[in-house]
Amino acid sequence: MHTLDTLIVGLRAAGEHTRLRILALCARGELRVSELTQILGQSQPRVSRHLKLMVEAGLLERLPEGTQVYFRVSDRVEVSKLAHALVALIPESDAGLNRDFSRLQQVRDTRKQRAQDYFQQVAKSWDTIRAMHVPQQQLEEALLEVVGPEPVGELLDIGTGTGRMLEILADRTTRGVGVDLSSGMLAVARSNIERTGMTHIHVRKGDMYQLPLDDASVDLAILHMVLHYSDDPTEVIREASRVLRTDGRLIVVDFAVHTEEYLRSEFRHHRLGFSDDEIRQYFEAAGISTQPEPRQLTGDPLTIKIWQAHKSNVIVTIPRRGKTARRAKA
Repeated sequence: MHTLDTLIVGLRAAGEHTRLRILALCARGELRVSELTQILGQSQPRVSRHLKLMVEAGLLERLPEGTQVYFRVSDRVEVSKLAHALVALIPESDAGLNRDFSRLQQVRDTRKQRAQDYFQQVAKSWDTIRAMHVPQQQLEEALLEVVGPEPVGELLDIGTGTGRMLEILADRTTRGVGVDLSSGMLAVARSNIERTGMTHIHVRKGDMYQLPLDDASVDLAILHMVLHYSDDPTEVIREASRVLRTDGRLIVVDFAVHTEEYLRSEFRHHRLGFSDDEIRQYFEAAGISTQPEPRQLTGDPLTIKIWQAHKSNVIVTIPRRGKTARRAKA
C-alpha cells in the first residue's frame, strides 16, 4: 500500500473518540484487552472491535503472549509517526484522557506488585549465582565497552529476563525487543521498562529456538547468561544469526568452563560453561565469524566471558535440522 493510502486508512481508524483514547493509552505502553476495558469502562466486545480495526489499519500491533494478547503502537515507520503525531495533538488538559491515564497508573501498579511477587520467588537463586561471579555492575560496564559508544540500531535481547540489557542499552538503540519464554519474567521486564518511561523498547513472548522476528531484522543480538540453559547451543546461535542483518553483531555473555556440577540439578543449567573453541564452532556453524579475543571477567569460582561474532554478506549453504538453510558467512 502506498504511503498516502496508508495514512488515510490510519486517519480513518483513529478518527473516533474511543479509538483515539486507545491510541493515547497504547502510546504509553503495551496493554491487554482486559486492562483497556478496565480503563475505558467499556465492554470487552466493544473494545475488541476497536482494536481489530486499529490493527488492520496498522496503527497498533497485536502481540500474543500465551493466553493473553498485548497491543502497542505499531513500529511501521509511516503509521507510527502518524500515531504519535495524533497523540501529541491531544490537549493535556483533556479531563477524560487524564482519567484514563490515572486508571492506567492503577493498572501498572497492579502489574508491578504481581511482578514483584513473582521475582521474590526466583530472587534467591539469582542472588546465589551472582555471588559466584563478578559484581553485576562490573559485568554491565564490560558489556557496554564491548558494544561500544556508537548507536546500535535495532537491538534484540534473547532470554531478556528482567529486561536489564534493554534498559542499559536503551540510549544507543533505535528500537529494542526482549524475548523470553517465561510469562513471569516478561511481567517483571515489562514492569521495569514501564518504570523507565521508555516506549522504544518492549518485550514479547518467544522461544530462543524460534524467535518471533523476521530474517535480517536486527543489528545487534545479545545472549546474556542464557546459552547455558540450552540443550542445543548450535541451534540457538543459528537462530540468532538468522535475524541478524548484514554487518550485524551477536554478543554472547556466559560462563567459561567450570566444574560446579550442582548448578545442573539446582538451577537447571544444561551446560557448565563454554570454551572458546566451542563458541567459535557454534559461530562457524551459523555462518558468522568470531571477532577479537573474548573479554574475560574472573570471579570466584565462576569466570564470565564475552564473545562477539559478525555477520557479513557472503552466502553459504548450512544444514539445519534436516533442511538446507542459506546463511551469511564472514
